[in-house]
Amino acid sequence: MSTTTEVTELGRRVRERLADRHPGEHVSDLRTLPGGHSGLTYVVTAGPASYVVKAVPPGQRPVGRNDVLRQALVLRALAGSPVPVPGVLAVDEGEPAWFAMEFVDGEAIEPVLDEHRLDPGLCRARMLALADVLRDLHGTTGPEAGEPLDPAGELERWSRTMRAVPPELRPGAEDLLDVLASRIPDGIPATLTHGDFRLGNVLCRGERPAAVVDWEIWAYGDPRIDLAWFLLFADHRNFPRVGRAVSGLPGEEELLTAYLDGRPEPPTLDWFRALARTKMAAIMGHNLRRHREGKHHDPDQERLPPTIAAMIRTARDILARRP
Repeated sequence: MSTTTEVTELGRRVRERLADRHPGEHVSDLRTLPGGHSGLTYVVTAGPASYVVKAVPPGQRPVGRNDVLRQALVLRALAGSPVPVPGVLAVDEGEPAWFAMEFVDGEAIEPVLDEHRLDPGLCRARMLALADVLRDLHGTTGPEAGEPLDPAGELERWSRTMRAVPPELRPGAEDLLDVLASRIPDGIPATLTHGDFRLGNVLCRGERPAAVVDWEIWAYGDPRIDLAWFLLFADHRNFPRVGRAVSGLPGEEELLTAYLDGRPEPPTLDWFRALARTKMAAIMGHNLRRHREGKHHDPDQERLPPTIAAMIRTARDILARRP
């Protein structure tokens, strides 16, 4: 938790940088932007312009989700590419580090999970348009990012998360993890990946994606990881007691066809579809455990057990379809 003094000092540094870009115009104080899950997120205005500021929490190391400079790096690399992203205005590597990017007006709504009144036809158009953006992302070169994460590494990451969840909250998970581990597919050439690519992380205006946001876990890795995760959000039935039906929303196969755009389906995609469900079950189980342990009180987490069980069950069903 940042103190008033720390926020005031951060605001001073931000105002000084923005004043250089907006001479003679009033630069506002920082205002907390709700909904951010990485570092600290604020809105600031400079004359008629608005910016989003992401900063490392005071006293914390700039690693993982708090590594805001890494997010700025990929956003700058994607500027001018077919992938829409906010423009980065300023980067400050002092402690705590921060960067400012343009405020993009738009809606970030996950049709099958969020409460909304969007027209179903609009939801359909946005999801199909986003399939094109994902294809563009996987064809775009980004900054250096170290050793790519292969399918085995991705499975290991989410196996650790799953096994930290009490066994009673993840029925059948051990068998699922064993099957996944016994069938790890060969890798394909690594591409730039977002890590959490879905409509809930994309600001849209009308039918078009205006900016892909939340780049905390971008990497170079297997594009099938991004693709299978994106497909998971096409069907509300994947989320019992949590999801909502949206008439006409493209299903997994239609979305896959849009993404491929005439290219052949990547090999062993079913393994990655099962992995995406495993990842979702692990994340939900982790959140439910934290709620029940009193680390993050959120009664809505009690709606998750049916979805966790369904994710594990359907992942096993998918793996049973093919050897």
